[in-house]
Amino acid sequence: MTAAPETGHDRPVPLTDATLHELPAGVSVPGYDRDALVPSVVHLGVGGFHRAHQAVYLDELARRGHREWGLVGVGMHSPRMGEALGPQDLLYTVVERGPQEERARVVGVMTRYLLTAQDPGAVVDALADERTRLVTLTITGTGYRVDPHGGGFDADDDELRADLENPGEPRTVFGLLTAALERRRGAGTAPFTVLSCDNMPHNGEAARTAVVSFARLRDERHGGNLAGWVEEHVAFPGCMVDRITPATTEEERDAIAASTGVDDRWPVITEPFTQWVVEDRFSAGRPPLEEVGVQFVDDVAPYETMKTRLLNASHTALGYLGHLAGYRTIDELMADDVFRDYLVHLMADEIVPLLPPVPGIDLAEYQRTLVERLSNPRMGDQLLRLCRRGSTKMPNYVLPSLRAALERGRPHQLLVLAVAGWMRFLRGYDYAGEQIPVEGPLSDELVERAQEGHVDPQALLGVERVFDSLSRDEHFAASLEVALRALEEQGPREVIRLYLTLDQEGAA
Repeated sequence: MTAAPETGHDRPVPLTDATLHELPAGVSVPGYDRDALVPSVVHLGVGGFHRAHQAVYLDELARRGHREWGLVGVGMHSPRMGEALGPQDLLYTVVERGPQEERARVVGVMTRYLLTAQDPGAVVDALADERTRLVTLTITGTGYRVDPHGGGFDADDDELRADLENPGEPRTVFGLLTAALERRRGAGTAPFTVLSCDNMPHNGEAARTAVVSFARLRDERHGGNLAGWVEEHVAFPGCMVDRITPATTEEERDAIAASTGVDDRWPVITEPFTQWVVEDRFSAGRPPLEEVGVQFVDDVAPYETMKTRLLNASHTALGYLGHLAGYRTIDELMADDVFRDYLVHLMADEIVPLLPPVPGIDLAEYQRTLVERLSNPRMGDQLLRLCRRGSTKMPNYVLPSLRAALERGRPHQLLVLAVAGWMRFLRGYDYAGEQIPVEGPLSDELVERAQEGHVDPQALLGVERVFDSLSRDEHFAASLEVALRALEEQGPREVIRLYLTLDQEGAA
C-alpha cells in the first residue's frame, strides 16, 4: 500500500467496480478478477473489525494470485451493512492511520452479502455449498452463550428455542451452522471448519461447546446423531486476533472522502499493526495465510493469554478510569504521564510476571509497542467504546491476572484499582453528576447494585457470574473498598499517582 495524498479532494469518486480505475493513485485497489473468486469462506457477523482484519488477509491472498478463498459476508439482524456495501458492489475502504501517515486500501474479496433476518435460507445454502470450506465468526463473546466459569451452554433464549423447534428455519448463528452441517452430512459433503475470531479466552473451545451443545439439543427433539458427527469431524481451531478498529462516525466518513478521494458509505479506520495467530487444525484444508503474515501454531493459548491480559485488560482498565477522569479518547489519556505510567507499571509489574512463556514473542518489546499503539493520536479511539460489556471484559481480561496474583502473593494493587474504576463507573454518573451510559449484559442489575453499595463493593461482588470465587475473597474485598473510597474522595488521576508512589516506595 502507498501513502494517501495529504491534499484534499473536492470531488471524491463514488466507490464501485466501474470506478476503481478512477480512484486517486494513492489508493491501493484490487487488481484481481473479482468474478474469478471462489466463495469458500463464509463470515458470520460482518462488522468493522472483520472488515479491517480477516477480510484484509483474504484480500491480500487474492492479490497474490490465490483466487480460491473468496468471501461471503453474513449479517444477522441489522440491514445497515448491506445497505452500505450493496451499492458499492461490496467494495469498501480500509484506512490505516499511523502516527505520521494515512494509507487507503480498497478491499474486494467479498463476493456476496447476505442478511439472516431477510433470507436465512440463503445463508444456510451458502454454508451448505460444497465450495464452503471455512466459516469464521465475530459474534462477540456473549454470543456463544457459554458460561465462562462452568463452561456450560445456556440455551435459555427465545431465538434459540425457536430454532430448536423449527430447525428448517434457523435465525441464530448456531441454528444456521447446525442446519448447514446436517445438510452437508446428508449429502456426503465434507464439513467446514468453524473458526471463532472473537476476543475471548478459548474461543475455539467456546465455538465447539456452543455448536455441539446446540446440535445435541436438536438431536433430542428431532432424533439423529448430528452432535456426534460434529464432534468427530468438525474442526474448531482457536485463534488470537489483534487490530484496534474504532467505530467510523459520519464525520470520519466525510474526512476520509476528503483525504483519500474515495466516496465510501462505510469505510473502516484501523491502525497499521495487525496480528493473527491460528491453531493449525482444519477440517477441509485452509487458506495459505502464512504467506500474508498469519502465524500457525499448535497451541494458541499463550498468545491468546498475552493479548487478552495485556491489550484487552489495558483497554478495560484505562477506559473506566480515563472516562471518570474526564478524558474521552485513548490517545488523549495516554498523553497524560500519570495514566501512561499506570499502564506501564500495570503491565510490567502486575501482569507480565504471571504470563506463560509465549514462543517467538519478546514481551518487553510487545509492551513497548502496545504503549505506542494506544498513544497513536490519529486513531482517536473513544473510551466509551472500550467501556462496553464490562461484565464480560472484567472476568475475561482483568480478573484472571488478579486471581493469579492473589494465589501467588504477587503485587496486584493496580489491578484492584482497575476493578474499582469499573465499579465506580457502574453508578452511571461521573464526578460532575453527568450521566454515563452503561452498556452490556447485566447492565441494569449492575448499575442498581453499584448505586446501592456506593463505596462498599459487596453488592457487586455478589454477582458470581462475574467474580466467581473472588466474590468470597476477604482480602480482595477489603482492597476494593479502600480503592473505591479513595476514588470517591480524590478522583482517578490522584489515586493512580498515590498508588504508583506507594508501589515504588514498596519496591525500594
